Amino acid sequence: MQRVVRLARRSIPLVLLGLVACERSAPTMPGGYPDFADLVERVSPAVVNISTVASEAAATDGAQVPLQPESFEDAPEWLRRFFDQHPEPLAPEADTPDAYPPPQQSLGSGFILSEDGYILTNYHVVRGAREVIVRLLDRRQFVAELIGSDEASDLALLRIDASDLPVARLAKDSGNLRPGQWVLAIGSPFGFDYSVTAGIVSAKGRALATEQYVPFIQTDVAINPGNSGGPLFNLAGEVVGVNSQIYSQSGGYQGVSFSIPIDVAAKVARQLRETGTVTRGWLGVVVQEVDRNLAQQFGIDKPEGALIARVLPESPAARAGLREGDVILRYNGEPLPSSSSLPHLVGVTDPGEIATLEVIRGGRRLRVDVAVGTLRAEPLAQDGPAAPAPMPAARTRLGLELRALTAEERRDAQVMHGGLMVVAVTDGPAARAGVRPGDVLLQIGGQRVDSLERFAEVTERLIPGQTVAVLVQRRGAPLFLALDVPVSARD
Repeated sequence: MQRVVRLARRSIPLVLLGLVACERSAPTMPGGYPDFADLVERVSPAVVNISTVASEAAATDGAQVPLQPESFEDAPEWLRRFFDQHPEPLAPEADTPDAYPPPQQSLGSGFILSEDGYILTNYHVVRGAREVIVRLLDRRQFVAELIGSDEASDLALLRIDASDLPVARLAKDSGNLRPGQWVLAIGSPFGFDYSVTAGIVSAKGRALATEQYVPFIQTDVAINPGNSGGPLFNLAGEVVGVNSQIYSQSGGYQGVSFSIPIDVAAKVARQLRETGTVTRGWLGVVVQEVDRNLAQQFGIDKPEGALIARVLPESPAARAGLREGDVILRYNGEPLPSSSSLPHLVGVTDPGEIATLEVIRGGRRLRVDVAVGTLRAEPLAQDGPAAPAPMPAARTRLGLELRALTAEERRDAQVMHGGLMVVAVTDGPAARAGVRPGDVLLQIGGQRVDSLERFAEVTERLIPGQTVAVLVQRRGAPLFLALDVPVSARD
C-alpha cells in the first residue's frame, strides 16, 4: 500500500501542514472493528522518541527524582501529568567518572511537523533539560534545539538538523471529532518505543484545573508515562491531538486520558516557529460558574455562561464597560455552556480584534464590543490605598461578624477598595450561603460595602424571602454566592 507520509525533495511550510486530502479510513475486521495495522505502518515514521538530560539547576531543584502527582484542594482525584523517567541505571562496574551514568533522563514522545526537522512535543517533557535527544523509527538519533515553549498550553517546538523527514499530517479541524469516534495513539510508554493503543473519543472541550487555555479532547485510549507529547490519530491517519495528561487515583492509566486539540497545538507551533513566543488575547476579567441559585438571581433561564466576579482596572473589559455581576452568554457568537469555555475563546483571539459579547445585566440582554488586549506573562499590579486601622469586630444581621481590613490584609487579599473582613460566621443565612471566616465581603445585591454603616444600610433594604448575590474575595479570588434573605424578624 502506498505510504501517505513519504520523503519529498523540499520542505513543506508549517502553515500548509494538514491541508493534504484525507485518505480512506482504516479497513475493518470481522465484527466491524477497525484494522489499524496499515494505518500504524503509514504513520509511525513521523513519530519520535524524546529523551532529555536534566540541567544541573533542575537536578538541584529535585527534577531528577520521579515527581509526585499534583493534587488540587477542591478536586476529588489527582490530576497527574506525565513526568516520565527511565528505569534506574545499573550500578557501574568500575569506580571511574566515565562509569557513572549522566543525570536521570525523562522520556516522552513527539511527532515531526515538517521535512526540515521541526518537532512538536509537550513542554513538560523538555522542561529543565540540558540536552534533548530525538530518536527516529530508523534508530537515527539527533540532539535537538529548543525553538520555543509555551507553558500555558504545555507545548514545545524542537528542531533537529535533518532533511527529507517523514511528516505527520495534521487534521484541518479537531472540532470535527465526535464522541464515539475511533482514535489511535503511538508513543513510548515506560520506554517501550512505538507502542500502539486505540480507543474512542469520550468527550470534547474538557476544562482542567491546570490548563485555562486548552479545551481538551478526552479519550479512553491507554496513555501512560512516556506517551507525553505523542500524536493522537484519527482513522484517516491525521493527527487530531497531542497526548498530554491523565486523570488518575493510582498515577497510571485508568481509562481517562486528555489530548490537546491539534488546531490549538498547530497555532502555538506556528507562533513558536515564527517568533519563539505565543501571544494570547486578554479581556481582564475573573469569572466563575453560574449555579441554579445564581442563575435565578441574575435573571438567566438556566445555569450557563461566565459570571464576571472581577473586572481588572484599565483592562479591555473595563474600557468596554463590563461590570461585576454581568454574565457573558456568548463570545463572538459562540455559546458559553460554562465559565471554563471563555478563557480558550479569548486566548485564541488576536490582540486588537473586536470581540462581540452577549451579556445579561440586571435581567436584560446587552451586546458589548471589546477591543481584545494582549495577555501578559506577569499579573497586573493592583496596589490600593491603605485601609483604616483595624477596629473591633461587630456582629451584624445575616449571622456575620465583620470589621475593617488592615493594610496588610487588603494587600494579601488583593482588594483595592472597600470590603469588610469576615471575622466569624454564626448559624444563619450567610453560613448557609457558604460565607467563611477570612472572606472579604465586597458586595451584597450589587451594592458595594466598605463600612459597617454601609453594610447596615444595604442589608436594611433587602426584601425578606429574596435571594441576593453576595460577592466575597477568598484567598485572592472573587466568588459570588447566593444568599437567601430570612423571612423572620431581622436580627
